[in-house]
Amino acid sequence: MDLLQKTIASIGPLDREAMARADERLNSLLKPPGSLGKLEEIARQIAGITGSVINKTDKKAILIMCNDNGVTEEGISSFPADVSFLVADTMLKGLAGVAVLGRHAGADLKVVDLGLFKDVPAPGMINRKIRRGTSNFTKGPAMTRDEAVKAIETGIEIALTAADEGYTLLGTGEVGIGNTTTSSAILYALTGESLDILAGRGAGLTDEGLEHKKAVIRKGVEMNRPDPGDPIDVLAKVGGFDIAALTGCFLGAASRRVPIVIDGFISGTAAVLAVRIKPETKNFMFTSHLSDEPGTRKISDILGLEPMLNMGMRLGEGTGCALAFNIIDASMKIMGEMGTFADIGM
Repeated sequence: MDLLQKTIASIGPLDREAMARADERLNSLLKPPGSLGKLEEIARQIAGITGSVINKTDKKAILIMCNDNGVTEEGISSFPADVSFLVADTMLKGLAGVAVLGRHAGADLKVVDLGLFKDVPAPGMINRKIRRGTSNFTKGPAMTRDEAVKAIETGIEIALTAADEGYTLLGTGEVGIGNTTTSSAILYALTGESLDILAGRGAGLTDEGLEHKKAVIRKGVEMNRPDPGDPIDVLAKVGGFDIAALTGCFLGAASRRVPIVIDGFISGTAAVLAVRIKPETKNFMFTSHLSDEPGTRKISDILGLEPMLNMGMRLGEGTGCALAFNIIDASMKIMGEMGTFADIGM
């Protein structure tokens, strides 16, 4: 059995008995029942993931998948493709937004090159390059099916390695100019929803640029005719190595019963793919924030997961995960350290 199929087969349900015990603990704490709202929901879900009522999320990592997209040849971004290389480099040097917010949250960054056009010389890059960028999906499939599976399995391996290293909370991030276009194309192919709802301005397109972006997406989907019933076919034809690897990260984390956080639009698209591949994967996910990319609302509807935050952010990189980590940590502190009515003799 190959890694993808083995991983899919190993993803199980939440531990309902542990969740019931978590409810008992939550209802015994010094507060009215349910008064800590989403903090209680997070604690209950993590108990269902790990099988333990008391958990720690003090070893955290953000898994950042990097890739360049051939569709940038069509002028769908306000930035040139080589900006991906520069952003990845600043992450490794601790200068990028996710590096700063990750430090604040006590999280490590795992930056993975799956398909950047250039090699990043900064130390710390995990080189898992499949090839130098995907193909332009207006001229044919973005990648072969075998390449899509290889990228998914790379993401699985990255998540499994993190679990083996003792990480108890994972986040997702990405680098890749043009990946709001590939994400919108995937959602368009999967749902048939209007591109007015799914496609946004990315890194700052003008009105004219946004209309061109939508036209490029329509052209790519109409020409490649991805099968909406086959998420890997959709991914291969109009996606990117970064999204494929993030899909694998969600599957890998679920197989090891490690909670994993969705960042924004691109990682949310990968989460949709992972759930289409194995519906139970959703049980292990948390959504960090409502990205300003319009398609994020559709992702929330599909997954039925409500974001923790609405900060008007759309940077990506994993920045939303870094903020959400603080909330999840707070939930674990409440569960483990708050007193009970029994402690005060009631």
